[in-house]
This record gives sequence, structure tokens and C-alpha cells, in this order.
Amino acid sequence: MRPLRAVAVSGGQHPYSKSTLLAAHLLDLIAQHAAPCEHHLLTLGHLAPQLVGPTWRSNLPTTAEQALTAVEQADVVVVVTPIFRGSYTGMFKHFFDLIHQDALIDTPILLAAVGGSQRHALTIDHQLRPLFSFFQARTLPLGIYATDHDFTGQRLCNAALLERAELAVQRAIPLIALARNNPARMAHPTLTA
Repeated sequence: MRPLRAVAVSGGQHPYSKSTLLAAHLLDLIAQHAAPCEHHLLTLGHLAPQLVGPTWRSNLPTTAEQALTAVEQADVVVVVTPIFRGSYTGMFKHFFDLIHQDALIDTPILLAAVGGSQRHALTIDHQLRPLFSFFQARTLPLGIYATDHDFTGQRLCNAALLERAELAVQRAIPLIALARNNPARMAHPTLTA
């Protein structure tokens, strides 16, 4: 059997943003629990210059097209967005606007967000779940919400958050395996590698 394909999309604007650090941590946990695993971290800050101009996917540069294809062909997708004015960022939404509307059917999606305070913790349930429900994806039961206080420098430091992340991934692994063996998903034309 081929390795599990895990892709994380960070809405962070630089390689060491809190969103990117959380995305990398969640990807590492998945790789530890689901070996063998090929995992890729996409940062929208890196892709933004290629995504801003084109309004149609057919006009995207190769790197942006490859990023979209990686998400569409993933066995599990981790999404982490910074919270900006009560929701995910516009660039985050624009990226997923370019994903084929049927490509994520039954794909397990681990939802996470980073905000300045606990005031925005419900963003996962009120903003992210509806977005991925449109795609008919399987949003995983436990979301991960972090604040600035959960980080020290370039690492996660809150023990409760680290435990929740571990639990979220442990509970996700059986669902990822189930979705990965779904014959209907395997037959979808955008999922051939």
C-alpha cells in the first residue's frame, strides 16, 4: 500500500507564523501515527503572489497549480488559518475557491485556527466547518484552537493544547483509514496520482 498523503494548508503569511507552526505540529503527529506517510506543508504566504492575480485556475502558475493538486489528492488535509476580523482570511478562502468542488468529497479535514484571544474559538465550528461541508468533506470531530499565549517563540508550549492536538490526531487515524479505503472516493477522476 502506498504511503498516506497528508497535506497541511497554513493561512499564515510567513514560515514561522503561529498558524504554520501549528500546521507543522499537526502534520508531524499524523506522520507519527500513520507511518508510512508523505506529508507536505503549504503556506499561503509563500503562494500568495501567485494566487492574487489570476481569477481562474487555468491562469495559475505551475507552483500554485501543484499546491491545489496536492490538496485535491491528499488522503487527509490539515487546515490552519489565522483569525482575521472574526473569520478565516480572504487569501485562505481564495485558495479553497480554486479547489475543484468535488475533489474533497469524503476527505478527512482536521480543522485548526489561531486567534489573538479565546473570543474567536467558535470560528472552527461557525466558519470552517460550513466551508468544508460545501465540499462534502469529512471534518474531523476535534478542532484545534490556539491563541498567542499557547506559543513561546517558535514552538507550542501549552500542555493542554498539545494534549488536545494529540487526542485529535489519535481519534482521526481510524477515520482517515476508513476514508482512504472508500472505493467511491478512489474512483473520482481528480484523485488519480
